[in-house]
Amino acid sequence: MKAVIQRVNNAVLSVDGQLISRIGKGLVVYFCVEKGDSENDCTVFANKITKLRIFEDTNGKMNLSVSDIGGEILFVSQFTLAADLTKGNRPSFFNAEEPLRADALYRKTADVLNSLGVPTKLGVFGADMIIEQSNQGPVTIIW
Repeated sequence: MKAVIQRVNNAVLSVDGQLISRIGKGLVVYFCVEKGDSENDCTVFANKITKLRIFEDTNGKMNLSVSDIGGEILFVSQFTLAADLTKGNRPSFFNAEEPLRADALYRKTADVLNSLGVPTKLGVFGADMIIEQSNQGPVTIIW
């Protein structure tokens, strides 16, 4: 699994002009399932995201998690994070998991995030999404 995690003030996701998901302060997580990832990885991944201390405390130190601040997560499936750029100029997505399994593990990870008490909104798996977000910091973590 791979992710790009961004701290935001808010974010909105739409498909074909229709609002799908909206969050306030929290995280936008662009998420990729790769070949070989397991259901156990979903739990490990979700636990790490909910405990990741990238929000500022009263002293201005990044010491609080999305759970600590009562934030939300916009969880977006993005197979392009599996891109391999080692040969040529066209990315290879060989390492991306097959769509059915990737969707299942994406949803499983979202379920775990929700079960850990962080409201998690989804994108639309495989859709052409428009995402508007107000990054805060900016803080971007690649994992």
